[in-house]
Amino acid sequence: MKTTESLPPATAPTSAPIEQTVVDRLKTAERAIRDCLATYGPEGSAALADIGAELDPIELTVVMPCLNEADTLATCIEKAQRAMREHDIIGEVVVADNGSTDRSIEIATELGARVIHVEAKGYGSALMGGIEAARGRYILMGDADDSYDFLEIPKFVDKLREGHALVQGCRLPAGGGQVLPGAMPVLHRWWGNPMFTWMVRNMFSAPINDVYCGLRGFTREHYDRLELRCTGMEFATEMIIKSSLFGTDIAQVPTTLHPDGRKAHAPHLRTFRDGWRTLRFFLMYSPRWCFLVPGMVLAIVGLLGYGLALPGVQVFGATLGAHTLLVASLALLLGSQLVGSALMAKTFAISEGLLPESDRMRWVRRTVTLERGLTIGITAMAAGGIMIATAFAQWQAVRYGALDYAVTMRWVIPGVTIVALGCQTMFGSFFLSLLRMARK
Repeated sequence: MKTTESLPPATAPTSAPIEQTVVDRLKTAERAIRDCLATYGPEGSAALADIGAELDPIELTVVMPCLNEADTLATCIEKAQRAMREHDIIGEVVVADNGSTDRSIEIATELGARVIHVEAKGYGSALMGGIEAARGRYILMGDADDSYDFLEIPKFVDKLREGHALVQGCRLPAGGGQVLPGAMPVLHRWWGNPMFTWMVRNMFSAPINDVYCGLRGFTREHYDRLELRCTGMEFATEMIIKSSLFGTDIAQVPTTLHPDGRKAHAPHLRTFRDGWRTLRFFLMYSPRWCFLVPGMVLAIVGLLGYGLALPGVQVFGATLGAHTLLVASLALLLGSQLVGSALMAKTFAISEGLLPESDRMRWVRRTVTLERGLTIGITAMAAGGIMIATAFAQWQAVRYGALDYAVTMRWVIPGVTIVALGCQTMFGSFFLSLLRMARK
Protein backbone atom coordinates (compact mmCIF):
# COMPACT_ATOMS: atom_id res chain seq x y z
CA MET A 1 0.00 0.00 0.00
CA LYS A 2 1.41 3.36 -1.03
CA THR A 3 1.61 5.91 1.77
CA THR A 4 3.53 9.10 2.38
CA GLU A 5 4.32 10.88 5.61
CA SER A 6 4.30 14.60 6.32
CA LEU A 7 6.35 16.28 9.08
CA PRO A 8 5.66 13.75 11.84
CA PRO A 9 6.65 15.14 15.22
CA ALA A 10 6.32 12.27 17.68
CA THR A 11 4.76 12.71 21.07
CA ALA A 12 6.13 11.09 24.18
CA PRO A 13 4.37 11.87 27.44
CA THR A 14 6.48 12.61 30.48
CA SER A 15 5.66 11.98 34.08
CA ALA A 16 7.05 15.30 35.32
CA PRO A 17 6.40 18.84 33.99
CA ILE A 18 9.15 20.39 31.80
CA GLU A 19 9.83 24.07 31.25
CA GLN A 20 7.77 25.14 28.24
CA THR A 21 10.64 26.97 26.62
CA VAL A 22 12.78 23.84 26.65
CA VAL A 23 9.96 21.84 25.10
CA ASP A 24 9.48 24.46 22.39
CA ARG A 25 13.15 24.44 21.53
CA LEU A 26 13.28 20.67 21.42
CA LYS A 27 10.28 20.60 19.11
CA THR A 28 11.86 23.20 16.87
CA ALA A 29 15.06 21.17 16.64
CA GLU A 30 13.09 18.00 15.97
CA ARG A 31 11.14 19.65 13.16
CA ALA A 32 14.38 20.87 11.63
CA ILE A 33 15.82 17.35 11.64
CA ARG A 34 12.65 15.95 10.16
CA ASP A 35 12.52 18.64 7.49
CA CYS A 36 16.07 17.76 6.54
CA LEU A 37 15.35 14.04 6.30
CA ALA A 38 12.12 14.70 4.40
CA THR A 39 14.11 16.23 1.55
CA TYR A 40 15.52 12.76 0.88
CA GLY A 41 12.10 11.33 0.06
CA PRO A 42 11.20 7.74 1.07
CA GLU A 43 14.77 7.01 2.16
CA GLY A 44 14.61 9.91 4.59
CA SER A 45 11.27 8.74 5.98
CA ALA A 46 12.66 5.24 6.50
CA ALA A 47 15.73 6.63 8.25
CA LEU A 48 13.49 8.80 10.41
CA ALA A 49 11.42 5.79 11.47
CA ASP A 50 14.57 3.82 12.34
CA ILE A 51 16.01 6.70 14.38
CA GLY A 52 12.71 7.18 16.19
CA ALA A 53 12.46 3.50 17.02
CA GLU A 54 15.96 3.47 18.50
CA LEU A 55 15.71 6.68 20.50
CA ASP A 56 12.09 6.47 21.57
CA PRO A 57 10.75 2.93 22.26
CA ILE A 58 7.09 3.68 21.67
CA GLU A 59 4.64 1.43 23.46
CA LEU A 60 1.37 2.59 21.88
CA THR A 61 0.37 4.02 18.53
CA VAL A 62 -3.11 5.51 18.27
CA VAL A 63 -4.29 5.34 14.66
CA MET A 64 -7.14 7.56 13.51
CA PRO A 65 -8.51 7.19 9.97
CA CYS A 66 -9.38 10.61 8.62
CA LEU A 67 -11.45 12.01 5.77
CA ASN A 68 -12.39 15.66 6.28
CA GLU A 69 -12.65 15.48 10.07
CA ALA A 70 -11.62 19.08 10.84
CA ASP A 71 -14.62 19.53 13.15
CA THR A 72 -13.50 16.87 15.62
CA LEU A 73 -9.94 15.80 14.85
CA ALA A 74 -8.29 18.23 17.27
CA THR A 75 -10.46 17.02 20.15
CA CYS A 76 -9.64 13.39 19.44
CA ILE A 77 -5.89 13.99 19.17
CA GLU A 78 -5.78 16.07 22.34
CA LYS A 79 -7.72 13.45 24.30
CA ALA A 80 -5.41 10.67 23.11
CA GLN A 81 -2.30 12.69 23.99
CA ARG A 82 -3.72 13.63 27.38
CA ALA A 83 -4.59 10.02 28.20
CA MET A 84 -1.08 8.85 27.34
CA ARG A 85 0.55 11.73 29.19
CA GLU A 86 -1.47 11.29 32.39
CA HIS A 87 -0.91 7.53 32.52
CA ASP A 88 2.78 7.46 31.59
CA ILE A 89 2.21 5.71 28.27
CA ILE A 90 4.98 6.32 25.75
CA GLY A 91 2.99 6.77 22.59
CA GLU A 92 2.23 8.58 19.37
CA VAL A 93 -0.82 9.59 17.40
CA VAL A 94 -0.94 8.67 13.71
CA VAL A 95 -3.58 10.27 11.50
CA ALA A 96 -4.15 8.14 8.39
CA ASP A 97 -5.50 10.70 5.96
CA ASN A 98 -7.54 9.36 3.06
CA GLY A 99 -7.66 12.48 0.91
CA SER A 100 -8.98 15.24 3.17
CA THR A 101 -9.64 18.59 1.50
CA ASP A 102 -10.36 20.56 4.68
CA ARG A 103 -7.88 21.57 7.40
CA SER A 104 -7.53 18.08 8.87
CA ILE A 105 -3.89 17.67 7.82
CA GLU A 106 -2.89 21.08 9.17
CA ILE A 107 -4.67 20.44 12.47
CA ALA A 108 -2.99 17.08 12.96
CA THR A 109 0.45 18.47 12.17
CA GLU A 110 0.01 21.44 14.48
CA LEU A 111 -0.94 19.15 17.36
CA GLY A 112 2.12 16.94 16.89
CA ALA A 113 0.48 13.94 15.25
CA ARG A 114 2.14 12.04 12.44
CA VAL A 115 0.15 12.31 9.23
CA ILE A 116 0.24 9.35 6.86
CA HIS A 117 -1.21 10.05 3.42
CA VAL A 118 -3.02 6.96 2.13
CA GLU A 119 -3.90 7.13 -1.56
CA ALA A 120 -6.05 3.99 -1.78
CA LYS A 121 -9.60 4.90 -0.84
CA GLY A 122 -11.57 3.15 1.87
CA TYR A 123 -11.83 2.84 5.64
CA GLY A 124 -9.76 -0.32 5.66
CA SER A 125 -7.15 1.14 3.33
CA ALA A 126 -6.70 4.16 5.59
CA LEU A 127 -6.29 1.98 8.67
CA MET A 128 -3.86 -0.37 6.91
CA GLY A 129 -1.72 2.59 5.90
CA GLY A 130 -1.75 4.05 9.39
CA ILE A 131 -1.03 0.73 11.10
CA GLU A 132 1.76 -0.03 8.65
CA ALA A 133 3.47 3.21 9.68
CA ALA A 134 2.89 2.66 13.41
CA ARG A 135 5.98 2.35 15.60
CA GLY A 136 4.25 1.13 18.74
CA ARG A 137 4.23 -2.40 20.09
CA TYR A 138 0.53 -1.90 20.76
CA ILE A 139 -1.89 -0.24 18.38
CA LEU A 140 -5.24 1.33 19.18
CA MET A 141 -7.59 2.34 16.37
CA GLY A 142 -10.54 4.68 16.70
CA ASP A 143 -12.61 6.99 14.55
CA ALA A 144 -11.84 10.71 14.54
CA ASP A 145 -15.46 11.86 14.79
CA ASP A 146 -15.38 12.30 18.60
CA SER A 147 -17.89 9.49 19.08
CA TYR A 148 -15.25 7.51 20.99
CA ASP A 149 -13.63 8.91 24.12
CA PHE A 150 -9.89 8.49 23.71
CA LEU A 151 -9.49 9.20 27.42
CA GLU A 152 -10.44 5.52 27.80
CA ILE A 153 -7.14 4.45 26.21
CA PRO A 154 -5.58 3.29 29.53
CA LYS A 155 -8.25 0.57 29.90
CA PHE A 156 -7.18 -0.95 26.59
CA VAL A 157 -3.47 -0.65 27.34
CA ASP A 158 -3.93 -2.39 30.69
CA LYS A 159 -5.55 -5.37 28.99
CA LEU A 160 -2.83 -5.49 26.33
CA ARG A 161 -0.16 -5.43 29.02
CA GLU A 162 -1.90 -8.41 30.64
CA GLY A 163 -1.12 -10.40 27.50
CA HIS A 164 -4.31 -10.21 25.44
CA ALA A 165 -3.65 -9.98 21.71
CA LEU A 166 -6.89 -8.14 20.88
CA VAL A 167 -8.93 -5.87 23.14
CA GLN A 168 -12.34 -5.03 21.74
CA GLY A 169 -14.44 -2.14 22.98
CA CYS A 170 -18.13 -2.65 23.69
CA ARG A 171 -20.67 0.16 23.51
CA LEU A 172 -23.72 -1.99 24.22
CA PRO A 173 -25.13 -2.72 27.69
CA ALA A 174 -24.69 -6.46 27.09
CA GLY A 175 -20.94 -5.90 27.50
CA GLY A 176 -21.16 -3.14 30.10
CA GLY A 177 -21.02 -0.27 27.61
CA GLN A 178 -23.25 2.74 27.18
CA VAL A 179 -24.82 4.46 24.18
CA LEU A 180 -25.65 8.08 24.92
CA PRO A 181 -28.88 9.57 23.53
CA GLY A 182 -28.53 10.44 19.86
CA ALA A 183 -25.22 8.62 19.50
CA MET A 184 -26.51 5.66 17.45
CA PRO A 185 -29.43 5.44 14.98
CA VAL A 186 -32.36 3.44 16.31
CA LEU A 187 -32.10 0.88 13.51
CA HIS A 188 -28.41 0.27 14.29
CA ARG A 189 -28.97 0.18 18.03
CA TRP A 190 -31.85 -2.28 18.20
CA TRP A 191 -31.55 -4.35 15.04
CA GLY A 192 -28.36 -4.14 12.99
CA ASN A 193 -25.72 -4.23 15.70
CA PRO A 194 -27.38 -6.85 17.94
CA MET A 195 -28.19 -9.05 14.93
CA PHE A 196 -24.67 -9.01 13.47
CA THR A 197 -23.15 -9.45 16.93
CA TRP A 198 -25.36 -12.50 17.48
CA MET A 199 -24.27 -13.84 14.09
CA VAL A 200 -20.56 -13.35 14.72
CA ARG A 201 -20.88 -15.02 18.13
CA ASN A 202 -22.70 -18.05 16.73
CA MET A 203 -21.06 -18.37 13.31
CA PHE A 204 -17.48 -17.70 14.40
CA SER A 205 -17.56 -18.14 18.22
CA ALA A 206 -16.33 -14.57 18.77
CA PRO A 207 -16.39 -13.75 22.51
CA ILE A 208 -17.64 -10.18 22.07
CA ASN A 209 -20.86 -8.22 22.50
CA ASP A 210 -20.37 -5.41 19.97
CA VAL A 211 -18.98 -6.41 16.58
CA TYR A 212 -19.10 -2.90 15.14
CA CYS A 213 -17.23 -1.04 17.88
CA GLY A 214 -14.35 0.70 16.11
CA LEU A 215 -12.40 1.44 19.28
CA ARG A 216 -10.06 -1.50 19.80
CA GLY A 217 -6.47 -2.28 20.65
CA PHE A 218 -4.18 -5.06 19.49
CA THR A 219 -0.55 -6.04 19.37
CA ARG A 220 1.51 -5.36 16.28
CA GLU A 221 2.53 -9.01 16.19
CA HIS A 222 -1.10 -10.15 16.11
CA TYR A 223 -2.02 -7.69 13.37
CA ASP A 224 0.85 -8.86 11.16
CA ARG A 225 -0.20 -12.47 11.64
CA LEU A 226 -3.79 -11.81 10.54
CA GLU A 227 -2.84 -10.50 7.08
CA LEU A 228 -6.13 -8.62 6.69
CA ARG A 229 -7.42 -8.07 3.15
CA CYS A 230 -10.53 -5.87 3.33
CA THR A 231 -10.04 -2.26 2.24
CA GLY A 232 -13.54 -1.04 3.11
CA MET A 233 -15.68 -0.91 6.22
CA GLU A 234 -15.47 -4.73 6.49
CA PHE A 235 -11.91 -4.30 7.80
CA ALA A 236 -13.10 -4.13 11.41
CA THR A 237 -15.28 -7.24 11.19
CA GLU A 238 -12.59 -9.15 9.30
CA MET A 239 -10.25 -8.52 12.23
CA ILE A 240 -12.78 -9.93 14.71
CA ILE A 241 -13.64 -12.97 12.59
CA LYS A 242 -10.08 -13.97 11.75
CA SER A 243 -8.96 -13.41 15.33
CA SER A 244 -11.72 -15.74 16.55
CA LEU A 245 -11.05 -18.40 13.94
CA PHE A 246 -7.33 -18.44 14.71
CA GLY A 247 -7.95 -18.83 18.44
CA THR A 248 -6.72 -15.40 19.52
CA ASP A 249 -6.80 -14.32 23.15
CA ILE A 250 -9.54 -11.67 22.98
CA ALA A 251 -10.58 -9.38 25.81
CA GLN A 252 -13.40 -6.86 25.96
CA VAL A 253 -13.70 -3.53 27.78
CA PRO A 254 -16.85 -1.38 28.13
CA THR A 255 -16.86 1.98 26.35
CA THR A 256 -19.24 4.89 25.94
CA LEU A 257 -20.48 6.00 22.54
CA HIS A 258 -21.02 9.76 22.22
CA PRO A 259 -22.98 11.61 19.54
CA ASP A 260 -21.02 12.30 16.36
CA GLY A 261 -19.41 15.71 16.74
CA ARG A 262 -19.06 16.53 13.04
CA LYS A 263 -21.01 19.42 11.57
CA ALA A 264 -19.50 19.83 8.10
CA HIS A 265 -20.77 16.51 6.72
CA ALA A 266 -22.89 13.51 7.61
CA PRO A 267 -21.43 10.19 8.86
CA HIS A 268 -19.70 8.07 6.23
CA LEU A 269 -21.74 4.95 7.09
CA ARG A 270 -24.77 3.96 5.00
CA THR A 271 -27.22 1.73 6.85
CA PHE A 272 -28.47 -0.73 4.24
CA ARG A 273 -25.43 -0.66 1.97
CA ASP A 274 -23.04 -1.34 4.83
CA GLY A 275 -25.41 -3.84 6.42
CA TRP A 276 -25.45 -5.86 3.20
CA ARG A 277 -21.66 -5.63 2.92
CA THR A 278 -21.34 -7.02 6.43
CA LEU A 279 -23.76 -9.88 5.76
CA ARG A 280 -22.02 -10.66 2.47
CA PHE A 281 -18.66 -10.76 4.22
CA PHE A 282 -19.96 -13.05 6.98
CA LEU A 283 -21.23 -15.52 4.39
CA MET A 284 -18.05 -15.39 2.31
CA TYR A 285 -16.00 -16.17 5.41
CA SER A 286 -18.27 -19.04 6.43
CA PRO A 287 -18.52 -21.80 3.79
CA ARG A 288 -20.44 -23.82 6.37
CA TRP A 289 -23.38 -21.42 6.57
CA CYS A 290 -23.20 -20.14 3.01
CA PHE A 291 -22.90 -23.52 1.25
CA LEU A 292 -22.83 -26.56 3.50
CA VAL A 293 -25.92 -26.06 5.65
CA PRO A 294 -28.24 -25.10 2.75
CA GLY A 295 -26.76 -27.93 0.69
CA MET A 296 -27.36 -30.53 3.38
CA VAL A 297 -30.93 -29.32 3.85
CA LEU A 298 -31.63 -29.62 0.12
CA ALA A 299 -30.00 -33.05 -0.05
CA ILE A 300 -32.15 -34.32 2.84
CA VAL A 301 -35.28 -32.91 1.19
CA GLY A 302 -34.32 -34.65 -2.07
CA LEU A 303 -33.69 -37.99 -0.40
CA LEU A 304 -36.97 -37.68 1.49
CA GLY A 305 -38.77 -36.95 -1.77
CA TYR A 306 -37.26 -40.04 -3.38
CA GLY A 307 -38.17 -42.15 -0.39
CA LEU A 308 -41.82 -41.14 -0.73
CA ALA A 309 -42.14 -40.93 -4.53
CA LEU A 310 -40.48 -44.17 -5.63
CA PRO A 311 -42.96 -46.43 -3.82
CA GLY A 312 -45.84 -44.05 -4.65
CA VAL A 313 -46.75 -43.09 -1.10
CA GLN A 314 -49.92 -41.06 -0.59
CA VAL A 315 -49.62 -37.87 1.47
CA PHE A 316 -52.84 -36.09 2.44
CA GLY A 317 -54.66 -38.00 -0.28
CA ALA A 318 -52.14 -37.13 -3.03
CA THR A 319 -50.09 -39.89 -4.66
CA LEU A 320 -46.45 -38.88 -5.07
CA GLY A 321 -45.07 -39.92 -8.43
CA ALA A 322 -42.90 -38.76 -11.33
CA HIS A 323 -43.42 -35.05 -10.73
CA THR A 324 -42.27 -35.44 -7.12
CA LEU A 325 -39.21 -37.31 -8.38
CA LEU A 326 -38.34 -34.38 -10.66
CA VAL A 327 -38.51 -31.89 -7.80
CA ALA A 328 -36.57 -34.25 -5.53
CA SER A 329 -33.91 -34.63 -8.20
CA LEU A 330 -33.59 -30.85 -8.43
CA ALA A 331 -33.09 -30.68 -4.65
CA LEU A 332 -30.46 -33.44 -4.80
CA LEU A 333 -28.54 -31.78 -7.62
CA LEU A 334 -28.56 -28.37 -5.96
CA GLY A 335 -27.65 -29.89 -2.61
CA SER A 336 -24.75 -31.81 -4.11
CA GLN A 337 -23.51 -28.67 -5.87
CA LEU A 338 -23.63 -26.63 -2.67
CA VAL A 339 -21.89 -29.28 -0.56
CA GLY A 340 -19.14 -29.51 -3.16
CA SER A 341 -18.88 -25.72 -3.25
CA ALA A 342 -18.49 -25.68 0.55
CA LEU A 343 -15.59 -28.11 0.34
CA MET A 344 -13.92 -26.16 -2.46
CA ALA A 345 -14.45 -22.78 -0.82
CA LYS A 346 -13.02 -24.02 2.50
CA THR A 347 -10.04 -25.56 0.72
CA PHE A 348 -9.31 -22.33 -1.15
CA ALA A 349 -9.68 -20.22 1.99
CA ILE A 350 -7.23 -22.44 3.87
CA SER A 351 -4.69 -22.41 1.04
CA GLU A 352 -4.86 -18.59 0.93
CA GLY A 353 -4.49 -18.23 4.68
CA LEU A 354 -7.99 -16.80 5.11
CA LEU A 355 -9.10 -19.62 7.41
CA PRO A 356 -7.19 -22.05 9.63
CA GLU A 357 -7.24 -25.76 8.83
CA SER A 358 -9.34 -27.66 11.35
CA ASP A 359 -8.95 -31.32 12.34
CA ARG A 360 -12.10 -32.09 10.36
CA MET A 361 -10.65 -30.55 7.21
CA ARG A 362 -7.41 -32.48 7.69
CA TRP A 363 -9.48 -35.67 7.78
CA VAL A 364 -11.36 -34.58 4.66
CA ARG A 365 -8.07 -33.84 2.88
CA ARG A 366 -6.80 -37.35 3.66
CA THR A 367 -10.10 -39.06 2.82
CA VAL A 368 -11.53 -37.16 -0.14
CA THR A 369 -8.90 -37.83 -2.78
CA LEU A 370 -8.98 -37.50 -6.55
CA GLU A 371 -8.84 -41.25 -7.03
CA ARG A 372 -11.75 -41.92 -4.71
CA GLY A 373 -13.76 -39.16 -6.32
CA LEU A 374 -13.16 -40.63 -9.76
CA THR A 375 -14.09 -44.12 -8.56
CA ILE A 376 -17.34 -42.92 -6.99
CA GLY A 377 -18.18 -40.76 -9.99
CA ILE A 378 -17.59 -43.48 -12.56
CA THR A 379 -19.54 -46.00 -10.47
CA ALA A 380 -22.48 -43.59 -10.16
CA MET A 381 -22.49 -42.84 -13.88
CA ALA A 382 -22.45 -46.56 -14.66
CA ALA A 383 -25.35 -47.22 -12.27
CA GLY A 384 -27.35 -44.35 -13.72
CA GLY A 385 -26.59 -45.56 -17.24
CA ILE A 386 -27.95 -49.00 -16.35
CA MET A 387 -31.21 -47.47 -15.12
CA ILE A 388 -31.56 -45.43 -18.31
CA ALA A 389 -30.80 -48.55 -20.37
CA THR A 390 -33.52 -50.42 -18.47
CA ALA A 391 -36.06 -47.76 -19.42
CA PHE A 392 -34.85 -47.91 -23.01
CA ALA A 393 -35.31 -51.68 -23.01
CA GLN A 394 -38.89 -51.19 -21.83
CA TRP A 395 -39.49 -48.80 -24.69
CA GLN A 396 -37.94 -51.26 -27.12
CA ALA A 397 -40.19 -54.03 -25.80
CA VAL A 398 -43.28 -52.14 -26.99
CA ARG A 399 -41.65 -51.45 -30.39
CA TYR A 400 -40.99 -47.82 -29.43
CA GLY A 401 -44.64 -47.14 -28.89
CA ALA A 402 -46.45 -45.48 -26.00
CA LEU A 403 -45.06 -46.08 -22.52
CA ASP A 404 -46.53 -46.14 -19.05
CA TYR A 405 -44.75 -43.06 -17.80
CA ALA A 406 -45.72 -43.74 -14.21
CA VAL A 407 -43.44 -46.80 -14.46
CA THR A 408 -40.67 -45.77 -16.86
CA MET A 409 -40.06 -42.35 -15.31
CA ARG A 410 -39.23 -44.12 -12.08
CA TRP A 411 -36.23 -45.48 -13.95
CA VAL A 412 -35.36 -42.51 -16.16
CA ILE A 413 -35.44 -39.69 -13.58
CA PRO A 414 -33.26 -41.45 -10.97
CA GLY A 415 -30.93 -42.65 -13.72
CA VAL A 416 -30.40 -39.17 -15.18
CA THR A 417 -29.96 -37.72 -11.69
CA ILE A 418 -27.35 -40.29 -10.68
CA VAL A 419 -25.42 -39.75 -13.94
CA ALA A 420 -25.38 -35.99 -13.31
CA LEU A 421 -24.23 -36.51 -9.70
CA GLY A 422 -21.48 -38.84 -10.85
CA CYS A 423 -20.29 -36.37 -13.47
CA GLN A 424 -20.21 -33.56 -10.89
CA THR A 425 -18.24 -35.77 -8.52
CA MET A 426 -15.64 -36.66 -11.12
CA PHE A 427 -14.88 -33.16 -12.36
CA GLY A 428 -15.33 -31.63 -8.93
CA SER A 429 -12.60 -33.97 -7.67
CA PHE A 430 -10.23 -32.65 -10.33
CA PHE A 431 -11.00 -29.05 -9.37
CA LEU A 432 -10.58 -29.79 -5.66
CA SER A 433 -7.18 -31.37 -6.35
CA LEU A 434 -6.19 -28.27 -8.29
CA LEU A 435 -7.11 -26.06 -5.32
CA ARG A 436 -4.96 -28.23 -3.06
CA MET A 437 -1.81 -27.53 -5.06
CA ALA A 438 -0.03 -25.25 -2.60
CA ARG A 439 1.94 -22.34 -3.95
CA LYS A 440 5.67 -22.43 -3.25
